[in-house]
Amino acid sequence: MRKRLAALVTAFLATAATFGVTAAPPARAEAPPGFHISDGRLLDADGHDFVMRGVNQAHAWYRSSTPRALQDIRALGANTVRIVLGTGDRWAADDAADVAAVVAQCKENRLVCVLEAHDTTGFGEQAGAVSLDRAADYWISVASAIRGQEKYVVLNIGNEPYGNTGYGSWAADTSAAVNKLRAAGFHNTLMVDAPNWGQDWSFTMRDNAGSVFAADPERNTLFSVHMYGVFDTAAEVNDYLNRFADAKLPLVVGEFGDRHTDGDPDEDAIMSATRQLGVGYLGWSWSGNGQDVAYLDMATDFDASRLTAWGQRIFQGPDGIQETAREAGVHGTAPSAARPVTAG
Repeated sequence: MRKRLAALVTAFLATAATFGVTAAPPARAEAPPGFHISDGRLLDADGHDFVMRGVNQAHAWYRSSTPRALQDIRALGANTVRIVLGTGDRWAADDAADVAAVVAQCKENRLVCVLEAHDTTGFGEQAGAVSLDRAADYWISVASAIRGQEKYVVLNIGNEPYGNTGYGSWAADTSAAVNKLRAAGFHNTLMVDAPNWGQDWSFTMRDNAGSVFAADPERNTLFSVHMYGVFDTAAEVNDYLNRFADAKLPLVVGEFGDRHTDGDPDEDAIMSATRQLGVGYLGWSWSGNGQDVAYLDMATDFDASRLTAWGQRIFQGPDGIQETAREAGVHGTAPSAARPVTAG
C-alpha cells in the first residue's frame, strides 16, 4: 500500500457539493449464483443482506502467515477478509494453486474471501504499476481457483487502480475490465476500487459509478473507496457514503485506518456512518506494514495476543467488528438468527 496524496483536501471540499452519484439502473432479472447486488445492497446466495466486517491480510508479502492470520482474524470476530495477491508484475505471482488454497482456508474459517490484485496500485503515477486490463488477464489465468466459488469469493479486480494522474479513464477502463471478466465466464460479485490511490478525492468513481454499474451485464459490481487523510471529518465521510446510499449503488470502505501520513482519517465517523447505513468496511491491515506506516498494524508481528491500539479499536471498540459483524449465511447461519461473530 503506497499513498501518494498531495494537498488534495481543498479540492475535495471545493467540489463536494457540485456533483452527485448517478442512480443505479435496474438489476438484471436473473440473479447470479452467489453473492449479488439488488437494490443497492450486497446479498448472499440465499438473497439475504450481507455487510462486510473485516480486515486486510497482506498475503502477497507474507504468504506463510496467512493460515494462522485467518484463524486469528476469524477468532477476533471478522466475517470477511480481503487478501492481497500479486500478479507477477510488481510482486511475485500467486498462482492458481495458491489462490485455491487461500480460498479453502477462508471457507474453513467461515470468512467471506475478497481477493484483490495489488499490482495495479497507483497506475499512471507509480512506476511498475499495471493496468486493470492486465489485472483482468491475471484473474483469467487463475480462473480455475475462482469459478464455482461465487458463494464465497468476491473479486476485487485491482487495488487503487490509478494515482493522481490519468484517472480520467477510470470509468472506461473499469467497465472494460468488468466486461472482459464476464466474457471469460466470471459470475462473482466484482469489486472495483476508486482512483486517486483509492480515495476518490476527484469524485471520479462517485460521479461515474452508475454508468459503470450499468455496463456490467450481470449488474453485480460493488464499489470500494479507501478512506485515509482525505476523509478526516465526519462531514466528508457522511456526504460520500450517503450519496451512494441515496443512489442505491453498493459501496464498501475497502481500506481505512486510524491515522495516516497524508492526514488523520476520522475512523470513528467511518465506523459509525457505515453502521448506520449498513455499509461494509475492511480495515488496513492485520500486520506487516512497512516501517513508514507500521502504525497501521492491528497485531504486532502477526501475534493476535498483541493487538495494537488500532487493532483494539477496530475489533473491540464502538461500532467495531465484534459489536457489528454477522456471519454470512453461506456458512450455514440462519439469517433470521444470524449470530454476532464473537472472539474465542
